[in-house]
Amino acid sequence: MAVDTPARIAIIGAGPIGLEAALYARFLGYDVNLYERGPVAANVGRWGHVRMFSPFSMNSSTLGLAALAAQDPNYEPPAADAMLTGNEWRDRYLLPLSQSDLLADCLRCHTEVISATKAGLLKSESVGGEERDDGIFRILIRDAEGRESIQLSDLLIDSSGTYAQPNWLGDGGIPALGESAFRNDIEYGIPDVDCRDAGRYLGQRVLVVGSGYSAATSVLRMERLLDQSGQTELFWVTRRGASEPPLPRIAADPLIERDRVGQQANRLARHPVSRLHYLPESTIDELRRDAPGQPFQVRLRRRGDAAEQTLTIDRIIANVGYRPDLEITRELQVHYCYASEGPMRLAAQLNSAVSSGKGAGPDDVRTGDCLRLPSVQGDSLRNPEPHFYVLGAKSFGRNPHFLIRSGLQQIRELFKIIGDRETLDLYSRPGPLSA
Repeated sequence: MAVDTPARIAIIGAGPIGLEAALYARFLGYDVNLYERGPVAANVGRWGHVRMFSPFSMNSSTLGLAALAAQDPNYEPPAADAMLTGNEWRDRYLLPLSQSDLLADCLRCHTEVISATKAGLLKSESVGGEERDDGIFRILIRDAEGRESIQLSDLLIDSSGTYAQPNWLGDGGIPALGESAFRNDIEYGIPDVDCRDAGRYLGQRVLVVGSGYSAATSVLRMERLLDQSGQTELFWVTRRGASEPPLPRIAADPLIERDRVGQQANRLARHPVSRLHYLPESTIDELRRDAPGQPFQVRLRRRGDAAEQTLTIDRIIANVGYRPDLEITRELQVHYCYASEGPMRLAAQLNSAVSSGKGAGPDDVRTGDCLRLPSVQGDSLRNPEPHFYVLGAKSFGRNPHFLIRSGLQQIRELFKIIGDRETLDLYSRPGPLSA
């Protein structure tokens, strides 16, 4: 059933997908509130010094570019093939988009969504009933001054991402002993060791944990510090076996920057340079520290080996992935995947593609190539809770293969559902817009 304009749509998270979804909705005539607990694209800013693997054409929409051209005839977007840093992407595309006429008046920065429910219903009530389909959302928000209020909405879209919820270091995904106490002293992102954070890592004994592209990026950046100070020492811990590379190679990888990072990181694992120690098949058991500011004593264990090893470490970089925060929607009827914690229908589509090896192209997606995942199917966005949708990185849960391109596909498919118009596609519209 179509939800006609000017229905109210609440969107959680003013990151890339939240902004694009709000723009799509506003252009169609919906009444939108876009809530962001910090500034626009705050999480992008946290890794903004890192160069993206995908070109600008994969990280922008035709609707967004048309809106910016309508706003400012002199606006010059980055080249379609430009490989931007996160900060360049934010400053040259996301921030201007947030300040455009269609978005500026619906954006509620420094406003946190605490929880959401269906008015007059408990989570356990009206399972599959018409009451939930006809009900409105009650959304508890808190502003920058700490004042709380209730906002009502006909539809709710959660695009709050996962970057603010890093995984734990310990074996099996739970905290290592002592990790909870040191949470604020551990870097769970990619530090800017070339500039802002150089002083914190130069001349230090640094531990990097993880075997994905974030960890590889951290290791490559830290390698440059090894040449600048003979006191800098780097330890790289992964769970992968000693006989396999930390990052499996993607054949004929079309993302050249991703391939470069993978190859260089694998080279370092095979042939470590001076003062770089690669420790495969290992997990972190315990973190200890005698006093604030003192080095960590990190106890780790090699898989299948009873022997332990203790490292004296000054800085810890934990690039171990991220998970969704499910608290906001706990009172809604949402079916989350038991493995990824993404919404079940989409997770089933993604898991089926990976397990079968059949994605959008002829190549095996089990290699971890996010470009070869299948296109989003509209029904995969539906939840047991009517009119509630999860978009963006959060929709993938713990699955690390989300692309902005996938999020844009989700937006297009979602509004086909909301508008009950199979042919609706604002991204296919050419030329500048006038709303």
